[in-house]
Amino acid sequence: MSKVIAVFGAGTGLGVSVARRFGREGFRVALVARREGRLDALAAQLADEDIEAAAFAADLAEPAQVPALVAAIRDRFGRIDVVEYGPVPAGQGFTSATRLDAATLEALIPLFLLTPVEVVQAVLPEMTERGDGAFLLTQGFSAVLPSPHFSGPGPVMAAARNYLYSLNGELAGTGVYAGTLAIAAAVARSENAPAKPDAAAFEGIEFPVVDPDDIAECYWDMYTRRDHVEQVYPEFMTPQAETA
Repeated sequence: MSKVIAVFGAGTGLGVSVARRFGREGFRVALVARREGRLDALAAQLADEDIEAAAFAADLAEPAQVPALVAAIRDRFGRIDVVEYGPVPAGQGFTSATRLDAATLEALIPLFLLTPVEVVQAVLPEMTERGDGAFLLTQGFSAVLPSPHFSGPGPVMAAARNYLYSLNGELAGTGVYAGTLAIAAAVARSENAPAKPDAAAFEGIEFPVVDPDDIAECYWDMYTRRDHVEQVYPEFMTPQAETA
C-alpha cells in the first residue's frame, strides 16, 4: 500500500506544492483546510497530474475536531505516514509587543499550538507501531528570531517550536521524525499572505518572495535525510550565533 501525506492547511501556495512533491514520489494525499470547494479544486488539479488526492474540510482552529478528522483520513486511505502542518489564516498579521494582549494570544493558541499537538497525538501511535513516519511543522520566522513589531503569532509559534524540539529528541531511534521549517519570506501563489505590520517596522528589513515548489523540495530533503530538527528558508536568513 502506497504511503499517505496529510497536508493540514492546504492551499494554492505551499500546501499544494508539498502535496505535489510527495505525490511525485508515489504518496497519496489528504488535503485539509476549511473551504471544501477550494480543496476539491486542488484535489482535481493533483488528479490531472496522476496524484491520488482527497479533500477533508475542517476548521483547524478547533482542536476537538482532530480525532474525527484523522479517523476520516484513515478511513479513506488506510494510513497516515507524513503530516505537514502549516495553516495560515487569511489576513493574519503581526502585533507590536507593546499592544499585545491576552485576548489576541488566546485567539491564536488553538490553531498554532493546540491543534498541532492534538494531530501528533492522533497519528503518533500508528507511526511508532509501524516504526516510520514524520510530522513536519511549518512556521513563521518570528518563532525563531523575535523582533520588534513582529509579535502576536511568534510567541505562540515559539511554544510549538519548543514542543517540536522536545518531540524530536524523544522520538530518536523510533523511526519517527519530527522537524520544523521556518519560512522567512513571502510565498508566491499563496492565497493567504500575512498582513504586514506598520511600514516603520520594515525599515532595513527585506523579505524575499520564494517559490513554494522550492520550499517543498526542502521539506522532501528534511523528510528523507532526517538529520536536523529545524531548517530556515531561505538559508541565508538563518540566525547566526553571536561570537565573543
